[in-house]
Amino acid sequence: MTRLLLVAALATAFAGTASAATYKIDPRHTQVHFTYSHFGNSNLSGRFMEVNGELQFDAAHPERSSIQVQLPMASLSTGVPGLDEDLASEGWFDSAKFPMASFTGSKVSVRDATHFDISGELTIHGVTRPATFTVTVNKLGEHPMRKTPMAGFDAVGTIKRSEFGVAKMLPAVPDEVQLRISMETSVPKEPAAAAPEKKG
Repeated sequence: MTRLLLVAALATAFAGTASAATYKIDPRHTQVHFTYSHFGNSNLSGRFMEVNGELQFDAAHPERSSIQVQLPMASLSTGVPGLDEDLASEGWFDSAKFPMASFTGSKVSVRDATHFDISGELTIHGVTRPATFTVTVNKLGEHPMRKTPMAGFDAVGTIKRSEFGVAKMLPAVPDEVQLRISMETSVPKEPAAAAPEKKG
């Protein structure tokens, strides 16, 4: 009974959006950050400068929702060119051989109207492992320019890089890496229908 009430609350929160629709990730307003400890002295962060993907969302049945995200490894940036080159090298992520990281989430566990967990498969360095992200719904409504459904989310999860075959400098550089995503998505505006040709 409690689960049914939570699902109903989430569906109400999404009132005004399509009951089932494809939301495209807006790469201009989406950021994927990672944070790791360096020898225990500092907590460093970087981000992926490119992100693409789409969200299948069903407001009436949010547990049926799913997401696909692609992250080009060449877009990884710490703000330090020399460090970026090192992380792209064979000893670390080997971006030339494994140019794309991705996440496919297909299992949604609803906590309440604005919080849920999404589990799926995360692929990094050519290795696919299960991963779960805790998601917060930031805002739902209508895109101010496109006038189509729009949704914003934050998500966070922690992975162990060694599980993806990236074990260089363990344990001096700790295994755990935190991933943080702030995402805007919207339903693309349908192209205007072509005007019928005039005869005469």
